[in-house]
Amino acid sequence: MWELINAGGWVMAPIIACSILAVAIVAERLWVLRGTRVAPAHLVPEVWRLHTLRGLDTVALRRLRAGSPLGRVVAAGITHAHHPRAEMLERIEEVGRIEAMGLERYLDTLGTIAAITPLLGLLGTVIGMIDVFSTIDATGLGDNRALAGGIGEALITTGAGLTVAIPAVVAHRYLRGRVNRLIVGIEREALKLADVISRNPTVGGNA
Repeated sequence: MWELINAGGWVMAPIIACSILAVAIVAERLWVLRGTRVAPAHLVPEVWRLHTLRGLDTVALRRLRAGSPLGRVVAAGITHAHHPRAEMLERIEEVGRIEAMGLERYLDTLGTIAAITPLLGLLGTVIGMIDVFSTIDATGLGDNRALAGGIGEALITTGAGLTVAIPAVVAHRYLRGRVNRLIVGIEREALKLADVISRNPTVGGNA
């Protein structure tokens, strides 16, 4: 492995750095974007039950906000339950946009890695071919070992760039889709809460 890296030239260093960063981002996002962490099941019905029974005090709301992104959106709806529906929905949407940005964290970086690693491989190819033609110009076609080294550098960097880029593209698409599904789920649960509050204005007004 070290021989391949060494043969690929200096371009291999940023490609390897990109691969390490991509693995770290994918692992972190897979951990963060778990459904049980982002949008726990039955959170909205449970929060509404507690709200109707005894209300949610400051401590309970703080705990709700700390629990999950959905909890923070729900807390925004609960704290504005006594406001007009339009104002409550506006506040829910504001918090929802903030949470969506948090869920999309690092995905642009992963997409950038997927885009630039093939270009880095292409750069290595160009450098390798330049070395090949420089060798031909200096020594002619007789030094087969030098020619093979330049061609090998070109091929190694191209392969390395594609090896990093292809999984990065797949992971980026997958994580982007997971984020979109989670955002839709949060919006759906928040709208359920808003509908329940709208149908129970007296209870909502006591929030």
